[in-house]
Amino acid sequence: MAVYSMTGYASGQALAQDWADGRAAPGREETFASGMETWRLGVELRAVNSRFLDLVLRLPDELRAQEPPLRELLAQRLKRGKVELRVTFDAGNATRIATPALDLLQRLASVQEQIRVWLPQAPLLSTDEVLRLASNGQAVPAAVLERIQAALLPLARRVVDDLLTARAREGARLADLLRERVTGLRQLAAQARPLVPQAVATQREKFLTRWREALGTAQDEGSDVVLPATQAAQERALAEAAAYAMRIDVAEELERLAAHLDEIEALLRRGGELGKRLDFLIQELHREANTLGSKSATIGLTRISVDMKVFIEQMREQVQNLE
Repeated sequence: MAVYSMTGYASGQALAQDWADGRAAPGREETFASGMETWRLGVELRAVNSRFLDLVLRLPDELRAQEPPLRELLAQRLKRGKVELRVTFDAGNATRIATPALDLLQRLASVQEQIRVWLPQAPLLSTDEVLRLASNGQAVPAAVLERIQAALLPLARRVVDDLLTARAREGARLADLLRERVTGLRQLAAQARPLVPQAVATQREKFLTRWREALGTAQDEGSDVVLPATQAAQERALAEAAAYAMRIDVAEELERLAAHLDEIEALLRRGGELGKRLDFLIQELHREANTLGSKSATIGLTRISVDMKVFIEQMREQVQNLE
């Protein structure tokens, strides 16, 4: 299954051309016509990242009844993201100005005169109002509007398909970037593992040296005699070194970090809706890198911890865009 980004753009048009039986020919742009109709329908989809699915539909008033099926379509195909669907149409010559019938104009004039008898302050009808009344309040003839409504949902499905294709391309690019960062983190973890035993051995020698200097009982060079005080000091130094080794041991952190990286790679291979799970794993990676830095006993481990945090922060930015 593909990995989808939450960002993308797609658009499409349906035209009033070559319409015969109300269905568009497969594999080409949907076209519709009735006689000499020249209307044009457009659908535009824009998507950006969001924690949840946030749908914003901008429809002309004539197509407002199509909002529920459009919302259902988007909810079925998309899981996360702020998605804006914008629908526009140009009715073309379906809205050409037609001269109202004479008897209709006479009726409108008569009604207007009667109204002004009782309401002398009432304004006169404007040309736009007369034309709207002559067309029963519809700027687009009902037959043409019905064909436009029939074209909307098939066109929206195609545009959603195009949006998913665009989001899949962007998702594949983001997945490749995440895999690169995972590889970098594994390399840094491999560099960190041998540094801890080296730090423990160095600190052990420091403890022994300090105890010898403090007690003033260091053995003469080449002597085989071990004084009791010196032996006790050595044992105490070894115990301190062991406690120090336990404090700076990051083996568990490195193991957990490796397990999180394995899970991230598995999720990327599986694909689908994985943004929230990846976001949680990124938080866990950051926690392990912080612990590694707090236990750091050498400059080398500190630098590795900082480099890890840089990689993890880059991964966090990419994950925020995944569905």
